[in-house]
Amino acid sequence: MKDWWQETFPKGRQNLIITDANGYPVKIAYGEKGTGKPLFFLHGVGSWSYNWRHSVQPLSEHFRVICFDAKGYGFSEKPVSRREQSGHQITEFERIILSLCDEPVVIVAESLGALIALGLAQANPQLIGRLVVLNVPIFPQRLPHWGMWLLSQIPLEIIQAIDSSRLAHLFAPLVREIMAIERRGVLYDPSILTQEDIYWITYPYIEIPGTLAKVAEELQIAAREIEHLQTNKPSLISKLQHNLSAIKCPILILWGEQDSWFPASDGEKLRQRLPHAKLQILPNCCHDASTGASEAVNAAILHFLQETNFC
Repeated sequence: MKDWWQETFPKGRQNLIITDANGYPVKIAYGEKGTGKPLFFLHGVGSWSYNWRHSVQPLSEHFRVICFDAKGYGFSEKPVSRREQSGHQITEFERIILSLCDEPVVIVAESLGALIALGLAQANPQLIGRLVVLNVPIFPQRLPHWGMWLLSQIPLEIIQAIDSSRLAHLFAPLVREIMAIERRGVLYDPSILTQEDIYWITYPYIEIPGTLAKVAEELQIAAREIEHLQTNKPSLISKLQHNLSAIKCPILILWGEQDSWFPASDGEKLRQRLPHAKLQILPNCCHDASTGASEAVNAAILHFLQETNFC
């Protein structure tokens, strides 16, 4: 199988060292392509840069496209011995941008990544020129998938033991089949997911120790956040909800009409709270919009950035 990074980016996979939210140096994997104003892609929970495989080339014709794997995901470092705090991704995303760019950027972010992008837009608004968010879990009722819930309930020490024993590598065909079934479940047309897609989507879980443990830790943080939100305890999500009106940059909200994880009605609710936002519902699209509706997503992004004079 050809190396996706090498096939996609002129310099292949590059590495960047940042100081994470815990104060430790961590290695972040990224790739970039194209010239012009910088446009960052940010993936969702359990994913990595590969999720934007259908968008890198089309948008790199207009922008300097930068894909990166958040800490703990994909090919980035996975410091399993250190526990994370809620919101650490906001701090780390900010430091990645500051390390690579010296001007306001476009952020295109999906699912949990979109939630992090909204948090960054509140914390450091001058970094962001335009923001595109897809299927944001800003009004969550629960973790949307049984597998997520299960990982959020198992003690992290057990997950780490399973991860370090390389069981996923030992049972690679089974892992690929299970994840293929689950990923097809968030696509309007499941047949578009190829065997090559399945190979790369599952690659970090099978080949890179620490991936499962870090994803499980993020899901446990998310479960706590949702529980606090539902019981009116202080949480990052409630803080983000209460400060949405403070985000002043132009925003495009994209939402899959058939998203079964977070309903499209949440998109309209979000639009009403953002003073400079436009909502576009994507027909024939479930939760995985970057894969399942990539042509519509790319066209919407480009139209929005042209319309708001950011090309």
